[in-house]
Amino acid sequence: MVLQDLKPRIFNRLNKFGARWVAKLPSVFWSLRTTPSQAINYTPFFTVYGSEAVLPTDLDYGALRIRAHDKQGAKAFHEDTMDQLDEARDVALLRLARYQ
Repeated sequence: MVLQDLKPRIFNRLNKFGARWVAKLPSVFWSLRTTPSQAINYTPFFTVYGSEAVLPTDLDYGALRIRAHDKQGAKAFHEDTMDQLDEARDVALLRLARYQ
């Protein structure tokens, strides 16, 4: 998957690949970590951290979840999310087994 995503970003017939792939690798990993899996309907980022990643475009354009962020309520929300994370992982495992 990494190679499939990396090749179109660095391919140029007039120029050899050289070290361009090294510069593009972080963006390839970021795209793979924030893309929902077809099998479990969650992103890898969510399955590890329990919430979706904040994308740079969310910050630039002031997405609703960024504007609605409340620092005082964030801690309580984070604790609730951590409690629900185990359940979300179990649901993901069931979806994966059904998918396979």
